[in-house]
Amino acid sequence: MSTDVGSLSSKASTFGEHLFSLEEIHRFIKDCMMAVNTSENHAKVFAACLTEADYKGHYCEGLNKLETYINEIQQGGCNPNADPEILKESPVTAWVNGQNGLGVVVSHFCMDLAIKKAKDSGIGWVVAKGSNSFGIAGIYSVKALEEGLLGMSFTNGSPMVAPTRAMEGALGTNPISVAAPALDGDSFVLDMATAAVAVGKIEILSRKNLPVPTDWANPKTGAMRPLGGHEPNSNYKGFGLGFFVEVICGILAGSAYGPNIRKYGDLGQIANLGQCFVALNPTYFAPGFEERLTDLLNFIRNMQPADPEKPVMVPGDREREHMATVDQEGGIHYCRDLVESCNNLAESLNVVPLSPLR
Repeated sequence: MSTDVGSLSSKASTFGEHLFSLEEIHRFIKDCMMAVNTSENHAKVFAACLTEADYKGHYCEGLNKLETYINEIQQGGCNPNADPEILKESPVTAWVNGQNGLGVVVSHFCMDLAIKKAKDSGIGWVVAKGSNSFGIAGIYSVKALEEGLLGMSFTNGSPMVAPTRAMEGALGTNPISVAAPALDGDSFVLDMATAAVAVGKIEILSRKNLPVPTDWANPKTGAMRPLGGHEPNSNYKGFGLGFFVEVICGILAGSAYGPNIRKYGDLGQIANLGQCFVALNPTYFAPGFEERLTDLLNFIRNMQPADPEKPVMVPGDREREHMATVDQEGGIHYCRDLVESCNNLAESLNVVPLSPLR
């Protein structure tokens, strides 16, 4: 979920920023990817992922990350035109080689495969090695949700998060996403890092020349802290969740894992990330799943808030609220620094720069 301190977007009236339509953002990202020899089909899938991240308010994984992906391709760390292949398969499981392709492409392939297995046999569990960063995990869990299934998605990453009581990083931010369908289009959508924050939020603070809170990272080593921050706040639980993600991603898929993954920023090295995608068909279990979930969602939302100005929300509500705001305003506001960076990128790639609505 997005936080104010990490936002690259805010009201134009506050900072005088321009407004960009979702279509224009998608066009710009696609053009940039095609400028570094990405196929049009892969570029479209990739652009949809980054645009969706900003649409939902996860600015640390949207347009803010485009230049990093471009640099990775240019430095030989990722093959943007590689297609994943299935190495081993059963009616309910699969092991996939991403072949160092775009993580977004690999992940859509894997979740599509998991969805098919869940519809046929009740569950689909697919792991991939040889992948790269896949953006926000919620894109893939929601893909299963849209088919009436429970969806789960996970990935490991560069070793930036220090285990409880350690000084240096050994695990990635290792996000978890779980999505489940309720009635009338309602849903539960959890999308969270197992670190105190997503690394993109620290990047955004750097872009704004703001200090990193000590609850987020160790000021001596720079290593990020697990979810919970310091040990008295139960950061061992965040560390345990991050380790769990590593087990079902890196260890299960036979990819790089933990400290063996390339260091953050070494874009010319092969990442070989491990990822996991699960789809579960609720009709194979007790009837009435969507009705019961709807009842629980409504009960929690209608609870008396501790602060009358802040209603009780369930996972996914913040994103829905942000999407509604974007729809109402007709687009997304970006801070000046990001727009300037995109203009410089457009010039270097010889593509048409972002064109604001106003």
